[in-house]
Amino acid sequence: MPREFKLPDLGEGIHEGEVVEVLVSVGDKVEDGSPVMIIETDKAETEVPSPVNGVVKEIKVKSGDIVNVGDVLMVFTEAGEAEEEEAEEKEEQPEKDEKEGGGEAQEAKAEKKEKVEKEEQPEEKKPSEKAEEKEEPAAEKKEKEKKEVEQPEAKRPEGGPVPAAPSTRRLARELAVDLHDVTPSGPGGRVTSEDVRAFAEEGKKPKEAPEEKEVAEKKPAAQPPAFAEAGPLPDFTQWGPVERQPLRSVRRATAKRMAQSWSQIPHVTHADEADITELEAFRQKHKEEVASKGGSLSLTVFALKAAVAALRAFPRFNASLDTENEEIILKNYYHIGVAVDTDKGLIVPSIRDVDRKNIYDLSRELDELIGRAREGKVDRDDMSGGTFTITNVGPLGGTGFTPIINYPQVAILGLAKAHYRPVVMGDERNFKIVPRLILPLIVGFDHRVLDGADAARFVNMVISALHDPEQLLMTM
Repeated sequence: MPREFKLPDLGEGIHEGEVVEVLVSVGDKVEDGSPVMIIETDKAETEVPSPVNGVVKEIKVKSGDIVNVGDVLMVFTEAGEAEEEEAEEKEEQPEKDEKEGGGEAQEAKAEKKEKVEKEEQPEEKKPSEKAEEKEEPAAEKKEKEKKEVEQPEAKRPEGGPVPAAPSTRRLARELAVDLHDVTPSGPGGRVTSEDVRAFAEEGKKPKEAPEEKEVAEKKPAAQPPAFAEAGPLPDFTQWGPVERQPLRSVRRATAKRMAQSWSQIPHVTHADEADITELEAFRQKHKEEVASKGGSLSLTVFALKAAVAALRAFPRFNASLDTENEEIILKNYYHIGVAVDTDKGLIVPSIRDVDRKNIYDLSRELDELIGRAREGKVDRDDMSGGTFTITNVGPLGGTGFTPIINYPQVAILGLAKAHYRPVVMGDERNFKIVPRLILPLIVGFDHRVLDGADAARFVNMVISALHDPEQLLMTM
């Protein structure tokens, strides 16, 4: 009996995803646990494994489709049943031929075989054979042409999908390389990113990729409420030329999550400034030492340490609100998300247990995490479990902004660009004006859980920690 394979529950409140690539074709043999497609959620790209040993009987989705948990992705025939069906078909075929016309059926079969052999050698066709082709029933010819249009690609090899990491598959799609054409060099016949790049550089012609137009025109099966409430748009073409781009991948997930956060959480923003003159001197003094150990001593590293100090002192900033049970969930672990600007959009992977790591560990881990995020190599574990978020737009400029809370968290810390300013030091009787490096800090918080006074105290502690880096690192 054919087995339907539905999109399983991916956890972490994920209800849908986008089909990035289908890795198998109808008729392919698959093994239990082997990848059959890649689904991208707002967390990361995930390889979806086959649930059975068997044969792909039907594929219900294609690249670009938005699928929900419970939607049927494929239909499989399990290994034992597939072999039985194949054996039954072989046994029934002679009887069927005999019933349909005995000797005449066998004769027709022989003629058909001869015709196929001649079709494989078109240069030797005779006029009589061309006439026979023209007499092919119109319905059969139309059905044949339809199948050729619907399945332009040849069947993949019997072994099923090519072993490769999601990042390698993404690179192959970007370079329009068919992984089946690439000679693997990795362990167990695994294709590596280097294999794909080498193949592309050789200039070999890859198989034709699916048309992007078809993906662009594909609309989600159901519009989420966050988009549907906006109402109809005017026809912009009446004022000039326009271009439409599909809302896909990370950008689509960001749009939904931000709309959800903004509509469900009453945001309040508190802003202040930190004098980081000594911190910058400390950073410059030790950055080469940290670099020699494989890390990068950025301002975000110190912000992580300062945030943990404040979260420990004010645990409700490290919480979530359970509206159904009317409870505040205080988390006794500190997994801090760091917003990373990538080519695909903003993503927020988390660093685990920040409170247990020293400055060297955090420097290395943060540097490595940002690198993987920009290369598209983060996984679901990287994107899950965050308790608080830091977003630093300072390297890009700006004096301030209003960050949106990363639901279901209740607060977010934003860093703008630090500037040197003239600052009055001392009192009205004895003072001097000196240049100081000033960092704008912004905290967005959920007013259902926290108040303005809480935010002021929280930011004051962050400022104090950043003002004295040596004390910060000694106590943390």
